Amino acid sequence: MAANLETRRAPPLPIRVAVIAFRGISPFHLSIPGVVFGEAFAKSPAFEVFVCAAEAQPLRTSMGYELSGLRHLAEAVTADVIVVPSWRDVEERPPEPLLQLLRAAHARGAEVIGLCLGAHVLAEAGLLAGKRATTHWEYAKGMAKRYPEVELLADVLYVEESGLMTSAGTAAGIDACLQFVRKRLGSSKATEIARRLVVAPHRSGGQAQFIRQPLPLTQGSSRLSSLLAEVRGKLHEPHTLDSLAAAVHMSRRHFTRVFRTITGTTVHQWLLTERLQLAQNLLECTDQSIEAVAGLAGFGSAESLRLHFRRRLKTSPQQWRRAFQGELACGNTAD
Repeated sequence: MAANLETRRAPPLPIRVAVIAFRGISPFHLSIPGVVFGEAFAKSPAFEVFVCAAEAQPLRTSMGYELSGLRHLAEAVTADVIVVPSWRDVEERPPEPLLQLLRAAHARGAEVIGLCLGAHVLAEAGLLAGKRATTHWEYAKGMAKRYPEVELLADVLYVEESGLMTSAGTAAGIDACLQFVRKRLGSSKATEIARRLVVAPHRSGGQAQFIRQPLPLTQGSSRLSSLLAEVRGKLHEPHTLDSLAAAVHMSRRHFTRVFRTITGTTVHQWLLTERLQLAQNLLECTDQSIEAVAGLAGFGSAESLRLHFRRRLKTSPQQWRRAFQGELACGNTAD
């Protein structure tokens, strides 16, 4: 999954987030940025979230009720982040004032996020030309045909590139917003929000696992879920495909198939993601040396840890610690 750290300058706190509403919007899609950026930070606001209407109010939602009292689209001009949480019809061109707003926002250095079908709005604005992006898998082929200049990744949950972020369908919007929090405020803060929302802080798989009907849950998959929870507590120990398959009494082939069904990824990639997340938390919340963090997270050596940080996060462990260690990342997380 594309989850690279970009070097764009982060705005000071609170980060102003404008969420775009329109006629026919899904209340669920509209609520995602508010829940992740707003409600989760009620006690110590790091974001200022407000909703702007892209069209004349009141706006009738997909559920039939109307929204009014929203801010005017022009108020998003000074936002640090603009989120387009979806779009009502991929065959319909979004309003030109909205497209102009997105172009100007990106040009001045603001982050622009298109969740689910909101990726089509970013593409229509011309922001995704020559860049990687994703959208809901049901609409991926149509988007690729409509916008051939976009490098569409149809099997991931979200993609970040050049101050732009796009996500797959529906709940993947939560993954994308959590990743934005992780990038701006650190892994510990993103994990704290995920825990409050009762969702995984970082899903290792992509949306490819949903394109076809998943296999039904079985006793074997239940055993595997328990095993994964156990492994998370022992990431410092060596784990291999063969050792994990043996632990749940499965053949290598059957284990691989069930593992991918549940996680959407391989054993190697799952272990790497889990170990990186643990290393991030240790760097943020402890004074352990880089060597000690590498050992506790299962990387074996500081050089291996640095290598994987550079490859996956485009930074170093030392830079991550300098950016996120302290009260902001590791404050009181009591529920």
